[in-house]
Amino acid sequence: MNIEDTFGAQGALVIEEADAWFEYLEAVRTHASSGRYDEVEPWAWARLRQRLNAVEAERSRLKPAAA
Repeated sequence: MNIEDTFGAQGALVIEEADAWFEYLEAVRTHASSGRYDEVEPWAWARLRQRLNAVEAERSRLKPAAA
């Protein structure tokens, strides 16, 4: 993997991380006004953690290639 591929992959991970946060915010905002926040927030948080853990795993896999 060359340096351009590494930076492209890192950029994709930044986008994936941001998308995960936006998905979380959208889920809790949508249901906060309907009174279902307490039902939805644990699911949304678990989904966010799952996605962020996948991003971190991919970052750690790419880190040795970038060094």
